[in-house]
Amino acid sequence: MLRKHALSVSALSHTMLPGITLGIVVAGALTQASAFLGALFAALIVGLGSVAVARGNRISQGTALAVIYTSAFAAGVAILPRLETRQELEHWLFGDILAVGSADLWTALGIGAVMLVTANLLMRPLLLTLFEPNVAAAQGVPVRSMQYLTFGLLVLSLVASLQAVGCVLSVGLLVAPAATVSLLTDRTSWLFWGGGLLGALGAVGGVLLAGATNLAPGPVIVMVLGACFLLAWLFSPKYGVVSRSRA
Repeated sequence: MLRKHALSVSALSHTMLPGITLGIVVAGALTQASAFLGALFAALIVGLGSVAVARGNRISQGTALAVIYTSAFAAGVAILPRLETRQELEHWLFGDILAVGSADLWTALGIGAVMLVTANLLMRPLLLTLFEPNVAAAQGVPVRSMQYLTFGLLVLSLVASLQAVGCVLSVGLLVAPAATVSLLTDRTSWLFWGGGLLGALGAVGGVLLAGATNLAPGPVIVMVLGACFLLAWLFSPKYGVVSRSRA
């Protein structure tokens, strides 16, 4: 959100599909461990690889990400028809929060704890790198390392939501809450904590609504968060369309 590169998250989320297929090929079966590790490996390779390729001035990070992501996705699509478990992949593409087990919850808790601790300890250099990388470098901040760290945390957050909403919809769960809060406040601390709180409330509301309507929980969670974003875009006191038209 702060770097205005939210669309790159979509590329990383789709990269998890070839990672899952790779995990099946290596492990010989579709399990939670093979899917998780395969998705994590593929997303890290693509995300951090794009940062490494963009170290020169010739190729931008967005261009590098597009090339590496499409190449990896093509490999996954090519391998997919040869897998006997391709029908079971639907749960990993679109999520199945009702199938989340204790191991998934502990994994998500561990990833969340690592991300919260890391982000809070390194909040100042991370923000300097996101807003003013040249100023950050002049103040001694290891900008390149901060960029690798940012992508690493991004990949971890995507993989943590894999079982709940799937690799296709995980981008909505990650970006929509922060985008909604950014329409309501300019304070970075509120964006950080408010996005997490809104994402949690949207997930709970989506599960309850899915139960009442007999729909799949993963898509409903993203729909609820999308509706919150639309309401903020319309009625935000500062940036809402309705408020600006009245002014």
